[in-house]
Amino acid sequence: MIKNNDIVLFQGDSITDCRRDRDNAQTANDLHGLGGGYAKMVAAELLSSRPDAGLQFLNRGIGGNRVVDLYARIKSDLINLNPNVVSLLIGVNDTWQEKRGGNGVSVPKYERIYRDLLAEVWEALPDVKFVLCDPFVLPCGVVTEDWVSEIAERRAVVATLAEEFQAVHVPFQSDFDKAMETAAPGYWAHDGVHPTAAGHQIMAKSWMRHVSGKDNVP
Repeated sequence: MIKNNDIVLFQGDSITDCRRDRDNAQTANDLHGLGGGYAKMVAAELLSSRPDAGLQFLNRGIGGNRVVDLYARIKSDLINLNPNVVSLLIGVNDTWQEKRGGNGVSVPKYERIYRDLLAEVWEALPDVKFVLCDPFVLPCGVVTEDWVSEIAERRAVVATLAEEFQAVHVPFQSDFDKAMETAAPGYWAHDGVHPTAAGHQIMAKSWMRHVSGKDNVP
């Protein structure tokens, strides 16, 4: 899916942001600009395995973002960057901000805005390829049972949109569910939302496996 000289853009909330250095955000492949999580891990793997491919990786995730916040910056932080591949992970804050302060985004609105975002990007960049990642939660920390069913609804939306927009679909939740068979939820995401180093590695491997279409990603 990722061809030589492609620009790969990671977009989303704090899970993608992962304390990236905003001062280095304009420079592709910058160690600090890519943040400390799965986006950097994916970039590192591909840059090291394909040193002559001319790949460029950018991270524009912003902590706390809901789908409406991401849509609001669609021009500056997405279309204007002219990426060939756009990886999106968004949705947990649409639930969390409702639970915490009544400022979330309902599932129907989440679907509507997400679809509008993808359609607008596709219209501006007709050759772009999407990687749509499932929002996920683990049963620990701030996560209560009512989160689980709502995030499942958001995952169903992502699956529908992935088919609609011919995107690669990355099922992070199912990979974390498997991981929880070997270690407690807090080992993978200390608060049920934000992955630990081990959790980000699960995500990076999952992303690589589904984007490459290979089951033998180490």
